[in-house]
Formats: sequence, structure tokens, C-alpha cells
Amino acid sequence: MSTTIPFNKPFMTGRELWYIAQAHTNGHLSGDGQFTKKCHAWLEQRTGTKRALLTHSCTAALEMAALLAEVQAGDEVIMPSYTFVSTANAFVMRGAIPVFVDIRPDTLNIDESKIEAAITPRTKVILPVHYAGVACEMDTIMDIASRHKLIVIEDAAQGIMSTYKGRALGTIGHMGAYSFHETKNIVSGEGGALLVNDAAFAERAEIIREKGTNRSQFFRGQVDKYTWVDVGSSYLPGEVIAAFLWAQMEEADAITRRRLDLWDRYHAALAPLEAAGKLRRPVLPDGCVHNAHMYYILLDSLEQRGKVIDNMKRQGVSTVFHYVPLHSAPAGLRLSRAHGSMRHTDELSARLLRLPLWVGLEDSLARVVTALNEAL
Repeated sequence: MSTTIPFNKPFMTGRELWYIAQAHTNGHLSGDGQFTKKCHAWLEQRTGTKRALLTHSCTAALEMAALLAEVQAGDEVIMPSYTFVSTANAFVMRGAIPVFVDIRPDTLNIDESKIEAAITPRTKVILPVHYAGVACEMDTIMDIASRHKLIVIEDAAQGIMSTYKGRALGTIGHMGAYSFHETKNIVSGEGGALLVNDAAFAERAEIIREKGTNRSQFFRGQVDKYTWVDVGSSYLPGEVIAAFLWAQMEEADAITRRRLDLWDRYHAALAPLEAAGKLRRPVLPDGCVHNAHMYYILLDSLEQRGKVIDNMKRQGVSTVFHYVPLHSAPAGLRLSRAHGSMRHTDELSARLLRLPLWVGLEDSLARVVTALNEAL
């Protein structure tokens, strides 16, 4: 059998190890060194956020956002069930109750038309998840939040370099969270960032990230000593992670272009299969510029998906699916509730299949398409 095509293969630009060596030479391996500052400046300049703060994961960024939103026990957070567990866990950790609403059948994003009916006097936060780097309908969501005086926290884990009507994902709500996990577009192994878009949260965000101390103010000369002033934890990454990430950020435009080219090749190659009714391709609404984070297809059924996965595996092509909807997961049944029907969430999560998409796949993409045709 020919070499297996993996589902994911992290891309390296060639400068990561050199920058890590520089961080060591600089004598600063803990957080917030030279490379962290470069990454912060890049994020702020590229997205327009008021304050960007690297974290050790997107989960950590969401946990910080929950603290900044002052989420308390019994508060409710409206979110989709079709998302990674961190979206809910960051708020469950504060004692909040995730309230799940169904997703749209076109983008698999939260159905904005179902949010308002799920609001109660306990609702504190709306948490849209930009699935596959394609924006939720943020104008409607922000209007609902404004009228009900709610905080919007964007889970943009998959959304770096994507935009909604010209605005970077993660910068439209009060706060946003990015991921730099090895499966994302630009990576640091593990890693994330909190985008603080409301200036009222910026100073406290630094304090929460630095274990509840005003250490950042001390290093800027704003206070003569630093001390414990608030709740917090150690949310910052080490400088080795930031050095690796900086090499990726330098090449972010080129990486995104290559991913978009792969996505476009998939989209063109699979058009005949969609026309024949054998699958459904992704849908991109007007005003949404995506980042080619993933290429997924929707098949007819859970049973068919299992057969396609097995068939492609025999041909040496790795494919995956995700997520088990949170409302039906063991912890979800205990710790959350669903508002209304989860019909699209249940149906589409059982039919979705992700194809390999990583920089370097160019010469093997035709083989993936051939294997999929065979499997179907």
C-alpha cells in the first residue's frame, strides 16, 4: 500500500527552532518576553483588537473571558451544542449553565434566529462559535446582546485570518478567543490568545492572566511593586511557545493562501459529486471571508459515513469526524440544558466528515479525491 495520507500534518516555516534558540540566548524562557510581545503586536495590528494576550490554550482564553464577564453560579450562557467541550467547560467551571440552541443547516453555526427565545433573566453571555472559520451572523447576535444587555464572547478557535463583513473574527464581540493548537492554521503545538475588544476589560485581563497580580503594571513602571490584587491563574505561555508561534505568524498570509488553494481545489473537484446527490459541500454566506481551516462534506447517514471512513482508510487516506454534540454527552446531560429542538445538531453531526487539509498536501490532494470517489 502507498504511504498513508494523514488527516493533519503541522506545518513548520523553517525558523521556529532558530527563534526558540534566540529566546534561550536572550535568557528569558518564562512568559511575556520579546517573542510574546511580537505576537501581541501582530494580533493587535492584524485584527484591530484593543488588547491581545497570548494564553497557553484557547481553553485558557475562554476561562479568562468567563472571569472577566464575572460569570457566577447559576448564570446561563447561550451557545451551540455542536462545538468542542472547552466552549462549555470554561463557563461550567464558574458554575454557569450552558444553554444549547440548534445550529443552522447551511453553515453549522449557531442559529441566530433561535437565540432570543432562549434568553432568561439568568442569561449572562452569548457565545457564538465560528465553525470551520466561517462567521456566525454577528450583526443579529450583537443586536440581540445590546437589547438584552448581554456580553458576547466569540469562540474563534478556528477563525484566525477570517472576517465577517470586513472585521476579523474574534473582534466583533466584547471578547474573542483564538487557538494555536497543532490542528489549526497557524500553530504552536498548544496555545491560544484572548482578544479584548472592550477597553473596560483590558486592565483586569492582564491581572487575571498574571495569577491575579498587577505584575504587568509594575514592569511598565505604573506601580512601584506588584502584589495580589484579584483572582487569576497562570494563563500565559512560556517564551519557547511564543517563539515558535512568531515564526508561524510571519508566514500567516502565505499559509492561508496555500490552504485556500487546497480548499478551492477540493470544492471544484467535489462539485460533480454534489450535483449527483452523493454529498453536500460547505456553504459560505455573503460577507464571510473564510480561512480554509477545514474542508468537510456531509454524507447521507451515520452508517454511510462509517463505511466511507473505513474504505478510505483501506486506501491509505485518514479522515475524521467530530464532535459528539455536547447536549447528548454524559457531562452535558448533567450540567447543561437544551432550548428547543436540536434536530440539525443531531442530524448533521452524524453525517459530517472532514478531509485532510494541511500545507504540503498539494501533491496528494488528487489521491484523496480519487479515494473518496471510490469510497462513495
